[in-house]
Amino acid sequence: MAQACHAAQVIIALVPIVGISFSALVIFFALLWKHTEIKLRISKNTYNPPVFNWKLFSLFAGLCLIGTGFSISVIFLIVSGITYGLLGGIIPFVLGIMFLIFYKLTANAK
Repeated sequence: MAQACHAAQVIIALVPIVGISFSALVIFFALLWKHTEIKLRISKNTYNPPVFNWKLFSLFAGLCLIGTGFSISVIFLIVSGITYGLLGGIIPFVLGIMFLIFYKLTANAK
């Protein structure tokens, strides 16, 4: 009976290792495939580099972080009062405000 227990513990210990290894392998080959595709498109002169919209990203990230930070702050305030755990909600809330300030300051810039 002790053998089955030890075998089960070994299998349970190996599952995360195998999962992380396969995930890393899949990510590696996806990145390699994308890199090869970009190299071929550059050689055939059909590559258009992606354009990233920083203003839209700052608006979206700011709203998401404010919503998340506010809700976490309220929950932590209700559950445990004013403690260091409250920083877990205040930090994303302040980051969201900073993203919205960035969005507002760059709204007129090109």
